Amino acid sequence: MKSKIPKVLHLLGGVPILSYPLSLAEKNHFQNIIVVIGHEAEQVEKALAGRLIQTVLQPQRLGTGDAVLRAEPLLKEFVGPVFILNGDTPLILPETLMALWETHLKEQATITFLTADILNPKGYGRVIRTQEGFVNGIVEEKDATDAQRHIHEINSGTYVVEASFLFDALKKISPENAQKEYYLTDIIKIACEKGERVVAFKATAEEVIGINSRADLAQAEKIIQRRVARYFMDCGVTLMDPDRIRIDATVTIGADTIVHPGVTLEGKTTVGERCILHACRIKDSQVSSDVQIKDHSVIESAIVESDVTIGPFAHIRPGTILRKGAKVGNFVEIKKSELGEHSKANHLTYLGDAFVGKRVNIGAGTITCNYDGKNKHKTVIEDDVFVGSDTQFIAPVTIGARSLIAAGSSITKDVEADSLAVSRGRQTTKAGWTKHKNTK
Repeated sequence: MKSKIPKVLHLLGGVPILSYPLSLAEKNHFQNIIVVIGHEAEQVEKALAGRLIQTVLQPQRLGTGDAVLRAEPLLKEFVGPVFILNGDTPLILPETLMALWETHLKEQATITFLTADILNPKGYGRVIRTQEGFVNGIVEEKDATDAQRHIHEINSGTYVVEASFLFDALKKISPENAQKEYYLTDIIKIACEKGERVVAFKATAEEVIGINSRADLAQAEKIIQRRVARYFMDCGVTLMDPDRIRIDATVTIGADTIVHPGVTLEGKTTVGERCILHACRIKDSQVSSDVQIKDHSVIESAIVESDVTIGPFAHIRPGTILRKGAKVGNFVEIKKSELGEHSKANHLTYLGDAFVGKRVNIGAGTITCNYDGKNKHKTVIEDDVFVGSDTQFIAPVTIGARSLIAAGSSITKDVEADSLAVSRGRQTTKAGWTKHKNTK
């Protein structure tokens, strides 16, 4: 990956790659979920915080067989099947894992493992079969003959293995191979030699993609996006052009919402029903129903109530709450502020650390001057206030209900309710001045 970030912590669909196999295990209520960690172990452990799992360290990267053997102390008393999943193979579907499990039970197998037929098998271990079609082993590519490299059935690295066989077999494998590693795949050969039942279950080629490069990550992202898009369309969401929309796997969207090209929905974002989203970016925000968000708007860690209109070119920053029916227009930036019900800030405005009540009109060019160079201060504008264009509120300041702030004012003191506030230099007009100047 050419990265300081461990491969399994790179983001796919907005979550770490490792989250996908872990979620498979959690959704299937597996007991004793164990993650074997090695490279950048501290980073991986930190990312796993809060999950009901155990971790075990593989100090040296001596191969997949050695990695699984590290889990033995945590499974000494365990009797039954052990599922083995790869941390960098995130695309296996829940129904495929369930089918693998059901096949294992039906066939009364000692080992059942997941395979796939792929056109370009380079880099994968090949499944070796007898003339009768029975599994006879797996050979890693570096150890394969030219003939074996032409086999298109590959090992995905996903297994179900009976615990009574697994750890005894792992202790019998050796690193006598091209990579000088302990291959987990060698347990297939050991099982076949002992006459144990070994079964291969085929998945689709798409599911078994392993991520080993940025190119693999991009390919997997396309697949995740396609799955996410299909899910939302099946739930009644209109995606005008799914190939030009990006939605994280952690997002929720209500029915009858229309999503136009250029939309990006990230993190823990929720979007309600009947919304219309044009080209915008929304991250970690709660958007209620019947909201319209116009082109080139950005919303981050904010709450947007129903019937709100935003944009175009609006920036809604963290800590902002837009109450029901509020309107935020073009080139408006709001940070850590509340805009009350049916209040409007339609043009070229900055509201920072402000509370704006109901039915307030914020004129074009209004600014809350919230920072004095050291501290942030709050502006409070109560209900039904009319703010004229090009007004500056020098915080901290409170504007009483139903007041009118004259255009061009710089407000430095509190304004009582039902007042008119004017704070600007007196206009001086010199008649004929330009005519006199031009004669010189």
